[in-house]
Amino acid sequence: MTAKVLFTGKTHTTAGANGAARSADGFLDIKLPQPHPAAENLFGAAWSACYLGAIQLAAGQRKIALTDPSVDAEIDLVNEAGAFFLQARLAVGLPGLDRDVAQELIDAAHAICPYSKAVHGNIDVVTTLA
Repeated sequence: MTAKVLFTGKTHTTAGANGAARSADGFLDIKLPQPHPAAENLFGAAWSACYLGAIQLAAGQRKIALTDPSVDAEIDLVNEAGAFFLQARLAVGLPGLDRDVAQELIDAAHAICPYSKAVHGNIDVVTTLA
């Protein structure tokens, strides 16, 4: 079976005082005069969007209706003994759901979301139900 590419995000990023990132489709156009905290904020926004999609997919598979799901992401850039790494906290809001059902969706979303898969075992991630 051949994998099917569903979407390709294309961006061009420049550095310096006039640094910026722009997507080929024009949807993203942001100034980046400093690489940080922009990189961590962009990563948090991208991961949150992907993770929300994964939660919605998991809920749909289980025929669970969602009302205003949300994710607050905190991405830390850490320096320890000269080595840089990331760590993350995701606070998930699933109003109106039983805590056990919400936790099931949170766990399922990490198994679905490509960003969660990419960082699994590579960075510390704490996910909580808000």
